[in-house]
Amino acid sequence: MRLMQFIRNGMQYIGLELKQGGDLLNLNQADPKIPSDLRTFIEGGSDLWKAAASLSSRTDCIVKRDSVKLLAPVTSCDKVLCIGMNYIDHCEEQNAPVPVEPVIFNKFPSCIIGPNDSLTYPRETECLDWEVEMVIVIGREAKNVQVKDAMQYVFGYTVANDVSARDWQLTPGKNGGQWVIGKAMDEFCPLGPSIVTPDELGDPHNLGLRCRVNGVTKQDSNTNQLVHKTEQMIAFITRFMTLKPGDLILTGTPPGVGCFRKPPEYLKRGDVVEVEIDGIGTVVTKIV
Repeated sequence: MRLMQFIRNGMQYIGLELKQGGDLLNLNQADPKIPSDLRTFIEGGSDLWKAAASLSSRTDCIVKRDSVKLLAPVTSCDKVLCIGMNYIDHCEEQNAPVPVEPVIFNKFPSCIIGPNDSLTYPRETECLDWEVEMVIVIGREAKNVQVKDAMQYVFGYTVANDVSARDWQLTPGKNGGQWVIGKAMDEFCPLGPSIVTPDELGDPHNLGLRCRVNGVTKQDSNTNQLVHKTEQMIAFITRFMTLKPGDLILTGTPPGVGCFRKPPEYLKRGDVVEVEIDGIGTVVTKIV
């Protein structure tokens, strides 16, 4: 399945994306018992997911994509976790060692904006940067999960731009060396457009992903460069904290970010950033 949240005529619905970039089947119109937000839908479990999948032939419930406002596919999760330094080629870009264990930091649900929403340039930074990332969406409560069992806890995958204020993140001594301010300002997690379930997506660890700024490609890599794959990330995180349905794990970014370019490049007002992953979709964010 390819699942989305959207607004139509002032009401929120969830829908099946019929194909990548295509029109939507309004699941709530097809079956009013289906929740109208995806976190609640995910919490409903496999019986609800199967019921939704069975509605895919309801041609009477199709709405045109350009007639709705797309929302981020998850807007009220419990946690937004991020993995740093998780692409081999990104480590090479920095001449940094490949981490033995996942490097964990966080954003907040308040960082999430929709896949076509504008982002307001924060007055507190002069070094706004881009990062295309694949996102794991957790399907059920997970604690002390073994690597061999971890994929059972994955609901699906989506796309995020891990927007970063590099002056707050990377300036030596600033804010005590903590990353949270540089990573978790308002609107710093454009997300979407859909959640694609594993059966639909195939191998999540062999997907092309890229970032373009004003049409110019800045990042172009493949998830086969991930240091820690989905299973290892879930197993590691759940040693320390319980993952809840709808929780998000941003899995890291490949090389090509602005701060490591020579000279460094940063976003400015008016720029348009596109982050995309093959088989999932594209998030388009204008900086205003």
